Amino acid sequence: MQGSTAESSPISVALADSNMLVLSAMSEIFDRDPRFSLVATASTAEDYLGTVIRVPVQIGIIDWNLPALGGQKLIEVLRDQAYAPRIIVYGDNANDLPRQALAAGAAGFTPRNGPVDGLLDTCASVAAGQMVFPFLDVRELRTDPIHQLTKREKALLEALSRGLSNRQLAAEFEISANTVKFHLSNLYEKLSVTSRTQAVAFFFSSQLGSKSSFDD
Repeated sequence: MQGSTAESSPISVALADSNMLVLSAMSEIFDRDPRFSLVATASTAEDYLGTVIRVPVQIGIIDWNLPALGGQKLIEVLRDQAYAPRIIVYGDNANDLPRQALAAGAAGFTPRNGPVDGLLDTCASVAAGQMVFPFLDVRELRTDPIHQLTKREKALLEALSRGLSNRQLAAEFEISANTVKFHLSNLYEKLSVTSRTQAVAFFFSSQLGSKSSFDD
């Protein structure tokens, strides 16, 4: 019975939406579902950032057009935090937004005009470690995973290629050792590698590929 209780622990969630009516409706939806524990809500990116840094949660659902930072910048800033939530963008399924959310580092996307159950199921799937997006032609991203990396992750990969240790990386980027580990974990996942050596090998292979394309 104890194992069953642990498995059924609710998923902690924080919501952010600039539309107060939407925020209120979403709060009620998550409050009613026993799979989730609604920890906090916010109507601006700055308030949301401050909240999830103070009180870490597993899943964040955000409006892409949050004032004033916006969803993309908010995701990038959160990626520098050691215990950042996995982010789901809740937005209009238009203007290539799902692809932008994926490229920014979101773990999922749910359209605003979709069913409520779709949002809840997406949150549960993302909490279980999945990436959930509508159909996207991601062949370009898969061909060159470098496109999925944030600026900091690209800089981190380049620093890895110089043989820097985790302690040296922390000093160079002025972040904690735990944050370095968090970034490396995300970096390895995006590159589909499992070690520092493989990541460095990927970097040099990518560099050679770029030079070959240029020469051609």
